Amino acid sequence: MLKLYHYPMSPNSRRVWVALLEKGIPFELVSLKLDGDQFQPEFLAMNPCHQIPVLVDDGFCLVESLAILDYLEAKYPTPALLPSDLKELAIVRMVEMVTVNEVLTVMRQLFDHKMDITELCSHKLDRTTRKLGRLLDLLEGLLDDRPYFGGEQLTLADVVAGTVVPWFPILGFSLDGLPKLNAWSNRLMQREAWQVTHPKPEVLEAHKLRMKALVAQKQRN
Repeated sequence: MLKLYHYPMSPNSRRVWVALLEKGIPFELVSLKLDGDQFQPEFLAMNPCHQIPVLVDDGFCLVESLAILDYLEAKYPTPALLPSDLKELAIVRMVEMVTVNEVLTVMRQLFDHKMDITELCSHKLDRTTRKLGRLLDLLEGLLDDRPYFGGEQLTLADVVAGTVVPWFPILGFSLDGLPKLNAWSNRLMQREAWQVTHPKPEVLEAHKLRMKALVAQKQRN
């Protein structure tokens, strides 16, 4: 059976968790605390970069979430999470990369600010918010009038972006001005895989406290 090492607050590991659920693949979920678990010798043997997620398939260790998603799609092609149409496939890949390289960075900055983990000056906060607006406008255009980024069916683009974008209203950035993206986000949140994997309030609070403690420790050092 597959084994997924993850951290509940991590969009990187959550996207793999969602894909496993959407595909109906049996797996064992192993939660790490990331307050030292990731530096244990047995974990470093699987991923010397000490990051999650890690997927283990019969002794084969996979790291980097996008690579893991491609592996799962190739090994378990049904239900398909990649479109066959070339243009739709290109859109899926664009959404994945824009989310991972750009949107997720902005989300982390706003999340830390909202959780009082770091403080953004008004100028930097305004600049970050404007960048987020441009990124979400791009996603709104790529979604167009389709229910999902790849067309009528859920794809890896929805799995990747859908574990990041729905957080923005929680962080105080409404999607109301983006009707297509807002409807898409609500559509995803009704799916069982999203409901099962969404971090519980107590997990969110524990993460906040842990991050504050890490920041305080760094400041003392």
